[in-house]
Amino acid sequence: MVVWVFWLIAAGVLFVVEMMTLTFYLLWLSIGALAACLVSLMLPDAVLLQVLAGSIVALGLTICSKPLVARFRNSRGFKDTGTEIVGRQGLVVEPIEPGQFGQVKVGGDTWSATSIEALGKDEVVKVVGRSSTIIEVVKWGDMY
Repeated sequence: MVVWVFWLIAAGVLFVVEMMTLTFYLLWLSIGALAACLVSLMLPDAVLLQVLAGSIVALGLTICSKPLVARFRNSRGFKDTGTEIVGRQGLVVEPIEPGQFGQVKVGGDTWSATSIEALGKDEVVKVVGRSSTIIEVVKWGDMY
């Protein structure tokens, strides 16, 4: 199999995983893999150059996008939908043990969740915190 196919597959896999995580970091890696794929089409034996081109493109996009994202987040009218989840009610779908992860359904979304107390399936909980993809919950009615 030719090298450019591997780069194309890597770009596709990274893009699909990015669609599930919504962080934009894997998007830049996916675009970097596409750049490496293009270099591979022109110079199939220059693997080091392909890796270098992909790395430079991904790093450049990551560095350049940081200020743009910060400016966008600080603009008037921006609303982070993820922060709206704090304070909402959820339902435990998969039990949570202290120090372990479980699953909680909040609205129509299912989140990985952690808690300082053991929570069983079908318990009603309140979201008290959120990181990028994990929420922290307590029993509904408990004070945190």
